[in-house]
Amino acid sequence: DQSRMANTMRGFMHVPAKFLGMQLTGGSSSTVDAFEKMRLAGAAARAVLIEAAALQLNENVSELSTDRGAVVSRSGKRLPYTELAQAAAAIDPPGNVALKPESEWTLLGKSQPRVDAVAKSTGTATYAIDVRLPGMLYASVKTNPHLGSAMNGFDDGRAKNMPGVKHVVPLVDGVAVVATNTWYAFQAVNAINFDWAKASYPPSTDAQFAHIDESFTEERQDSQKRDDGDVLQALDSDQSIEAEYRAPFLAHATLEPMTAAAWIKNGKLEVWAGHQNPTQIIKDGAEITGFSPDDIEVHTLLMGGGFGRRIEMDFVQQAIHVAKAVSGTPVKLTWTREEDTTHDVYRPAAIARFKGALADGMPTAMDLKISSLSVMESQMGRMGLPAAGADISLVQAAWDQPYDIPNYRVTGYRTPATIPVGYWRSVGGSQNGFFHESAIDELAAKAGADPMEMRLKMITDKPSRLVLEAVAARSDWGSELPAGHGRGVAFVLSFGVPVAEVVEVANTPNGIRIIKVYAAVDVGTALDPRNVEAQVESGINFGLTAAMMGEITLSNGRVEQTNFHNYGSIRMNQAPAIDVQILENQNSIRGIGEPGTPPAAPALANAIFAATGQRIRELPLNKHIRFA
Repeated sequence: DQSRMANTMRGFMHVPAKFLGMQLTGGSSSTVDAFEKMRLAGAAARAVLIEAAALQLNENVSELSTDRGAVVSRSGKRLPYTELAQAAAAIDPPGNVALKPESEWTLLGKSQPRVDAVAKSTGTATYAIDVRLPGMLYASVKTNPHLGSAMNGFDDGRAKNMPGVKHVVPLVDGVAVVATNTWYAFQAVNAINFDWAKASYPPSTDAQFAHIDESFTEERQDSQKRDDGDVLQALDSDQSIEAEYRAPFLAHATLEPMTAAAWIKNGKLEVWAGHQNPTQIIKDGAEITGFSPDDIEVHTLLMGGGFGRRIEMDFVQQAIHVAKAVSGTPVKLTWTREEDTTHDVYRPAAIARFKGALADGMPTAMDLKISSLSVMESQMGRMGLPAAGADISLVQAAWDQPYDIPNYRVTGYRTPATIPVGYWRSVGGSQNGFFHESAIDELAAKAGADPMEMRLKMITDKPSRLVLEAVAARSDWGSELPAGHGRGVAFVLSFGVPVAEVVEVANTPNGIRIIKVYAAVDVGTALDPRNVEAQVESGINFGLTAAMMGEITLSNGRVEQTNFHNYGSIRMNQAPAIDVQILENQNSIRGIGEPGTPPAAPALANAIFAATGQRIRELPLNKHIRFA
C-alpha cells in the first residue's frame, strides 16, 4: 500500500520506536529502517571531512572531492580520512545534506567483498561459544522438559562430586552446573535427579492439533483482514472445492546452541552474546542485578544462526543469574544440543481450512480460515508486556496476496496458548505460504488450467507479475520435461517482497529428488546483489528443510526430538542447484532475510503433484512420500 495514509502511518511509527529504545533485527526490517539513515550519516561525515580538509589546505570546499577514503584537492593532493578525523569531529555536521542520486553511486548496488569471509572460512571468527575470559568457568543448564512448568525439587548429590564441578545453581525451573570446562558441566547437569511439575498443556501432538482444531469458533476469531464480495454466495457452486492443510511445530535448530557469557565485577555487568535484541539484555541485566543500565556493557557477537531464536532472552537471563551466583568470576553458559532442541520457542503448528469456487476456468471465491497459536501473545508474555490487538502473523502472507479473486475472505483464529512459540524465519508466512499457494494450485488443477498462467491472470500488482514472468522464463516453464519430472510454482508476497519460485523434481525409484529451484525476487533496490542472492538461497534451503522433514512432536508433555539425528536438515546430497534473479521494480527498498522461505514448501508440494498426481496437504512431506 503506497497511499498517503499508509506512508503517513509508516513515518509516524518512527516516533514511538525511539521511545521504546529498542535495537533489534527481525522482520527483514534492518535494511528498510537503516538505508536512508545510514546514507545521511555517511553524507554528513563526508561533509565535515571535506570542511576539515578545506581548512587545512586553505582551499574552497567546492574544489575538493572524496575518493577511496581520502579527501582530494584539484591538484591531486590526498588527505586520508584518518588524518582528518580529529579535526572533523570538532565540526558540527550540517543539518541538511544532499544524497547522491543513484546514477552517481560507486559502491551501492554492486556486490562487495564480505569483510568477515576470511574469519568465517578459517574458523577464527568469534561467536559466543568461542569466548575465553581470564579465569573463566563454564556452565550448562537443565530445565523442566514440561515447558513453562516449575521444578519441585532436585537431588545433586552425585553431580556435585563429579570432576571439575564448582557450583550447582538452582534456577526457577531447573538447575545450572558451573564447572572447569563445558564437557564437565554437560556431564554433571545430566547426573542430577529432578522432580518436575507436569505440563498444563495438551500433552501430545494429536492433542495439540485437536486444541488448534477446536479454535475455529467465533469466540476465537482474531482477525478478518480481507473480506471481499459475497463469499458464501459465490461458494454455492457446482465448481467448488475444499481442503484442509496442516503444518507442524518447528524448532530453529541453530548450528550454535544457545550460549552467553557474563561477568559481574566491581558493581558492573558485562555480557557476551550473539543476539538479535541487545538493548533488551541491558534492561534484563539491570532487573536481575539491580545495577544501573550505565553499568552494563553488552558485547554483541556473531550469531551461529538466529532465525528469530536469538531474539529471546532465556539463555542470556540464565547466564546473568549464574554470573551473579559466582560474582567476580566470568562464566560462559552453553546449552546442550538436547536442551536446545527440547526448550525452543517453536514455530507454531497450524491448521487451515480452504473452500474455493470457479467459473469459466477462473477462481471466483476463496475462503481461507487459519487457526494457530499466537506468536505475539507468547513472545510479549515472556517479556512481561501485553499483547494488545490482533496478531497479524496468524494470517500473514495469506490475506494480503495481490490476487484478483472477486469473493475473497481470510480469517485468523487464535488458539489458546500451550507451549511457547516464537518468531521463526518468515513467521506466519512460513506456514501460510504453504496453505495459500496449495489452495491456488488446487483451484488451477480443478479448472484444468496451467498454474503459472492462472496466477499471471489474477495478479494485480505489477512488480509481483514481473517476478512471476521472470521465474517462468528462467525455468523455461511450459517446456517438455523428461518422464517422471514435474514443476511446481508458488508466489508469496511477504515483508513487502514479491517472490516467485519454481521447483523441478524427479520421481526416481529411490524417491523424489529435487533437481533445481528457480527464484525471482524484487527488493526495490539491491544494495549488494550477491548478498541478496545468498539470502534467497539460504531462505529456500531453510524452507525446503521444513517442507521435507521438519517436525517437532510431543509425548507426555515433552518434546520428542533431541538432536540432529531425529530433527534433520537438508544435506548437501539433497540440496538443489538454485538460480536467483533479482528485480528492482518496486518504489521502496525492502529486506530479504525472510521472503525467500515461504514459497519453497508450496512450490515443492506443487511439483510433487505435477510429477506424481499426489496432492499432499500436510507437512512435513516425508510423512507421505519418500525423498531420495
